[in-house]
Amino acid sequence: MTQTAKLILDSQCSLGEGPLWHPGRQELFFFDINNETLFSVTAAGEITNQWLFNEIVAAAAIVDDDTLVLATETGLKGFELATGGIAPIVGIEASNGATRTNDSRVHPSGAFWIGTMDKSGDDAAIGAVYHYRAGTLTTLKSGIAIPNATCFSPDGTIAYWADTPTKKIMQVATDPATGLPIGEWTLFADVSDGRGYPDGAVVDSEGYLWNAKWGGSCVVRHAPDGSIDRIIEVPVSQVTCPAFGGPDLKTLFITTAAKNLSAEQLAAEKVAGGLFAIDIDVAGQAETPIQL
Repeated sequence: MTQTAKLILDSQCSLGEGPLWHPGRQELFFFDINNETLFSVTAAGEITNQWLFNEIVAAAAIVDDDTLVLATETGLKGFELATGGIAPIVGIEASNGATRTNDSRVHPSGAFWIGTMDKSGDDAAIGAVYHYRAGTLTTLKSGIAIPNATCFSPDGTIAYWADTPTKKIMQVATDPATGLPIGEWTLFADVSDGRGYPDGAVVDSEGYLWNAKWGGSCVVRHAPDGSIDRIIEVPVSQVTCPAFGGPDLKTLFITTAAKNLSAEQLAAEKVAGGLFAIDIDVAGQAETPIQL
């Protein structure tokens, strides 16, 4: 099955990323990483607010209807939506000026998995993956180039993740109570023969994984055995991350990027960096609040 997502907001993001549906607010949050900006929009794509930071912000977790936790360039920080107030929670590579946070998501246990990467654009393998829960930060992986596709099965027993340049999506068993790995990483899907590179991903309520393809102009739905179930076409090449939202969690929102496109490519992809959406016949999962 192949369908095509439609533009709902011509946001012109350099690097649109980290979409997160907030059920309590009925708003979608997403970032322009390169421009250090956070947006909130309605399900229809109407901007309700935007915030400019003085450092890179890449992902968020929900605390409650008033507060998010942001994965920033220097660590996790609480963010009060009404006032813009920021409160440090834990530093992550805060003294390392060469790295920044990237793709991150909350496990059903409330544990926040946070990825870091080289911010120079050289894709050096100097990043890592961290696990934060109830005040404790644990390093899960190191020597990573571009951490992406962090997402979890509905019952919290499987984590998925990719180091984008490898073109492999990996999986590992996790403790549903803590979100910590309890087994060895194994291959979920080798996408080297497919379109583009694995970027952000999310798992729906049926346990199928939806993976954005950087350079591939699509989002691919993978069955639990890793096989391709369907493809959602996106009319720009650099597709970064999907998220389920809307009142019934059956809208798939998709962020994209315009960075590094040539003048010719930008002319052909006038809405690169926009926010896209498509109605889907299966619901996603509501995002679990972070366990602070």
